[in-house]
Amino acid sequence: DKPAGRGLKIRFSPVKEFSLKHSLSVLQPQRLNDQDFISKLRNLNPEIFVIVAFKILPPEVFTIPKFGSFNLHASLLPKYRGAAPINWAIMKNERETGVTTFFLEETVDTGDIILQARTPIGRDETAGELHDRLSEIGAEIVLHSVRLIESGKVMKQQQDPTLVSLAPKIFKEQCRISWHSNSQDIHNFIRGLSPKPTAYTFHKKTMLKIYRSSLVNDMHGKSPGEIIEVDRRLIVSTQDGAIELKEIQQEGKRKLSAEDFLRGYPLKVGDKLT
Repeated sequence: DKPAGRGLKIRFSPVKEFSLKHSLSVLQPQRLNDQDFISKLRNLNPEIFVIVAFKILPPEVFTIPKFGSFNLHASLLPKYRGAAPINWAIMKNERETGVTTFFLEETVDTGDIILQARTPIGRDETAGELHDRLSEIGAEIVLHSVRLIESGKVMKQQQDPTLVSLAPKIFKEQCRISWHSNSQDIHNFIRGLSPKPTAYTFHKKTMLKIYRSSLVNDMHGKSPGEIIEVDRRLIVSTQDGAIELKEIQQEGKRKLSAEDFLRGYPLKVGDKLT
């Protein structure tokens, strides 16, 4: 349970809401090595644990089930091991990604692969949009993995150590746009951080969060970060061309289309974003 919204009222996760509606028990330990929590898990006499979008489990937990524990990870392991695989895949301009189920081991994201499913990444697709698509694909792969384990037909595959890449957690200070980068890199950066943790830039001392952009192939500005059009479209110069900013949020305000944003915020040609 977490506080959310303006009033910071305690809210349940969708998983908990579903569980309570269907009379399923929910455990929410403060610490994963809490002995009371571990005892309750053991008393379930589980055959398998399925781990999705959760913290790193200690061996004392993931070794409880008869057939072990497996995780759903939002990349084609061993690529993009870590906390932010969707964000990094987009920021690195990958054309394809997917999901992987794998058996848990003590080292994070290193266990034997059960199943993988691949999907292309759209050229303008954001991390949020890709996350939602992968969640649908992942649900099917989880069910298929359970059935394979149940039938004893799993063909485990070791991860190739020569293909490993990392996707560490992204912090706010890493999300500032560098206008001295090329247009494609900036576009990937914006969509890879949308909607969270969100790319941002500054106009004078005002922070502007950028949620959506598109490449502009036929325009060039004078210097990186210079605004070169504000007539319905907001176009900014980059190192090698220009990029259109399409969804913007002024700090403390709501997210707007560029057209609506420009009606209420004073930007002019020649201004600089930094």
